[in-house]
Amino acid sequence: MKPISGKASLSVLLGAAFLMATSSIGPGFMLQTAAFTNDLKADFAFAIIVSVIFSIIAQLNVWTIIGISKMRGQDIANKVLPGLGYFVAFLISLGGLAFNIGNIGGASMGLNIVFGIDTTTAAAISGILGILLFASPKMGGVLDNTAKILGTVMLVLIGYVAFSTNPPVAEAVTHAVAPTHYPWLATITLIGGTVGGYITFSGGHRLIDAGITGQEHLKDVRRAAFMGMSVDAVVRILLFLAVLGVVSMG
Repeated sequence: MKPISGKASLSVLLGAAFLMATSSIGPGFMLQTAAFTNDLKADFAFAIIVSVIFSIIAQLNVWTIIGISKMRGQDIANKVLPGLGYFVAFLISLGGLAFNIGNIGGASMGLNIVFGIDTTTAAAISGILGILLFASPKMGGVLDNTAKILGTVMLVLIGYVAFSTNPPVAEAVTHAVAPTHYPWLATITLIGGTVGGYITFSGGHRLIDAGITGQEHLKDVRRAAFMGMSVDAVVRILLFLAVLGVVSMG
């Protein structure tokens, strides 16, 4: 396979990166962040940092294996143990169904607030658009651009809220390294909700669809993984600071 380079390659890499990043920052993560920050205050910064570190390790390993093997996650599992891939695919599909009910609900509420559309109709629109984006391989370019645009919008909006709430950044940095109480339960919950399932495989599988696989594209695969985790880490930290700012104001 010839190396893919230029604007098309960068677009796919960014698309895969933003797809993974936006997948991990859904309503579930936002709810967890709000609830735990309200309970733990600045100590939750420790959980955010640890979850980011674990995410980087997991994503880099999974993307590398998928890229080099040129196989999807379930196919790799079948190679390790015949039949395991089907079980893994079932679990991921089951988890995806549960989490995406929340994602569709979140999109529905957003459309209702912005455009005044009935929530039921908005949910149907969101679901149909999601199916169209993922159902056809020909929609790959549209999917990449959609992920980049919506990911950028999310990043800007959360960043604006984070700065406008004036959070105690110095306190958060201190507690990220030396928390008053080590929030292990919150840390494990956060890792479990953001590292695994379709979140882990989404970006790597997008690179397979685009043909960016094999030893010759290892650098591109890792580059996309790092870009995705960078966006993901920034959004997680900004969201935490935004909530911390609100909580600190009482």
